[in-house]
Amino acid sequence: MTGPPPPEEITDAAVLKAVMHPLRRRIMESLGRGPATATKLAKELGESSGATSYHLRELAKYDFIDEAPELAHGKERWWRARARDIRWPRHSEQNDEMRAVFDEAHRAAFTEDLEQMARFLEKRGELGDWGDAFVFSRGAVHVDLAELKQFWEEYLDLLRRYWRPEPAPGARKVVVRWVAFPDPEGDEEKGD
Repeated sequence: MTGPPPPEEITDAAVLKAVMHPLRRRIMESLGRGPATATKLAKELGESSGATSYHLRELAKYDFIDEAPELAHGKERWWRARARDIRWPRHSEQNDEMRAVFDEAHRAAFTEDLEQMARFLEKRGELGDWGDAFVFSRGAVHVDLAELKQFWEEYLDLLRRYWRPEPAPGARKVVVRWVAFPDPEGDEEKGD
């Protein structure tokens, strides 16, 4: 694959539940750093190889990971993360089950992001020049819904522009998060 994967919308709550399981999220994070076997993941994550094997099969069932048979020796099964650009339906278009799972998924992901940022801040003194690579902006804009959608699409286009299937020499994974939401105590919608 030469470019980023195409966007795909998933409307099945079972898929979201499958990927939101805490151990599966940790497995996905690990596989994002490179292929692994169930045994290797079990050691890294402090789990049994039976548990990691089961959860790997579940992730594969929903196409979040693929086998890497070219790495296998004997009966070993190696797995790698699968590049996907997943989109979810708008909140107003989700059924009650999907909405509950999705809202919990957002809370869990945000918590994980804050924990990951805290780990970076703790270790940044050990990272050389990369320790200065904390790009942060906090601001607000006044936009209508159409402009916010355009803002989002432009952000995704920028992210896709820098997407690479393999890191170039000297590159390292940089965690990128973007969030925007209406200020619940801000301006009330005016007009109509």
